[in-house]
Amino acid sequence: MFELPQLQQKIGELEDLSSAPDFWFDQERARRVNKKINYLRKTIENWSQIEKSVEDLGHLAELNQQERDAAIGKDVKNKLVELREQYEEYRLRTLLSGPYDDHDCLLSIHAGAGGTDAQDWAQMLLRMYLRYSEKNGYQVEMVDKSEGGEAGIKSVVLEISGPYAFGHFKGEAGVHRLIRLSPYNPAHTRETSFALVEVLPELEQHEELAINPKDLKIEVSTARGHGGQSVNTTYSAVRITHIPTGIKASIQNERSQAQNKARALKIIQGKLRLLEEQKRQAEKLKIRGEFHSAEWGNQIRSYTLHPYKLVKDHRSGYETSAAEDVLEGNLNQFIASNLEYQKSKTAAVHD
Repeated sequence: MFELPQLQQKIGELEDLSSAPDFWFDQERARRVNKKINYLRKTIENWSQIEKSVEDLGHLAELNQQERDAAIGKDVKNKLVELREQYEEYRLRTLLSGPYDDHDCLLSIHAGAGGTDAQDWAQMLLRMYLRYSEKNGYQVEMVDKSEGGEAGIKSVVLEISGPYAFGHFKGEAGVHRLIRLSPYNPAHTRETSFALVEVLPELEQHEELAINPKDLKIEVSTARGHGGQSVNTTYSAVRITHIPTGIKASIQNERSQAQNKARALKIIQGKLRLLEEQKRQAEKLKIRGEFHSAEWGNQIRSYTLHPYKLVKDHRSGYETSAAEDVLEGNLNQFIASNLEYQKSKTAAVHD
């Protein structure tokens, strides 16, 4: 866990930094520092509240021992459940210690092969992440979206902002598999659909890698709306390829070519930085054979809706039969179990 005095010391250091005369010269960095200060203050407030709740619950339990009152006993049980839920929520945040965990993030969903069923599955995942974000106080901006043919979406890019957004969402990267009776098949046969989720940290300027312009292939085209209609007569859609790695990014939703290019470059930067981190992790884990990246061969979770209901994470092993709840954005247990799994795996490597 952590010591509250250490957090208070960290807040003091950041406040000293924020009082420097040149603090606001770099507004992006200033925003991040202030957000970090607010987050640490909230963390101290939360754990102080936990300590007070434990103390109050102890007094209430003592009173119940004396009075033997059924109403007091019920109150003790209810407060204990609430306290456990609060504790688990705050404990989860202590697992977010990766180099970019406190950053905002870009989350992309890509429909796999399978036509309308796969595109509908991508749409279902989009709704799931929007509901999760809403429930947990994250701000979401839809950066880019490519509509499906009959239904659903081919792809979408979301910019997710809030405390430790990347830390919470990073475990969603990989292939998500859906098994259900197809609503788009006349015979309503059981179908398996796939979608790929990518999660990238949003980098500050000083964290961005130096990219040689000669290593970038930039293509522009006319932006297209739903059904293929031309949005405007200017060539505003942008597709960028980082030639040495083959990494690609395409954006068409912004109003101008310059804005689309800036967004696409931000995605390229995030992918390159994450690629560096993945290489470091792969080097650590290659002997154990456990490293996987967010590629089509890496299936992380299955959602079975027929012939039974079960959602299972193939990394941590956590599963639940409450499939509808998961698709409604109740992902906290999956996120927590994966963070615990990653922590235990990292600890095993260092042993």
